Amino acid sequence: MTTELETQDLDEILEYMLEAKGKGPSYKTRLPLEGQVKSICQRSGEIFMSQDPLLELEAPMTVVGDIHGQYHDLLRLFEFGGFPPEANYLFLGDYVDRGKQSLEVIILLLVYKIKFPENFFMLRGNHECAAI
Repeated sequence: MTTELETQDLDEILEYMLEAKGKGPSYKTRLPLEGQVKSICQRSGEIFMSQDPLLELEAPMTVVGDIHGQYHDLLRLFEFGGFPPEANYLFLGDYVDRGKQSLEVIILLLVYKIKFPENFFMLRGNHECAAI
């Protein structure tokens, strides 16, 4: 069963997921409830399907590749480059695998995609199956 996400729900999810900033990989990041995760997946999927598969993007744009589940590296990247919507991002895929925090990575990125669909872009890498 999925629950409908409101803007304040997304803001709250971002708030507690970003508490890990500067705390290192041993910090236990709080994750959304299962129903919220399902809603995040559904809502972000709708956004991806509504957008043109050929992206025509304008500079400035920060291009990022191969996060591989390294949540704290992702947070550091945002600290240096600016958290959305301060900066525009294009992620090239490979969000999961190898690192211990793949779930944290993909949830954070999908929440940002929902909140800022016109300046936060994600491509599918070889670690994400085509059905996603």
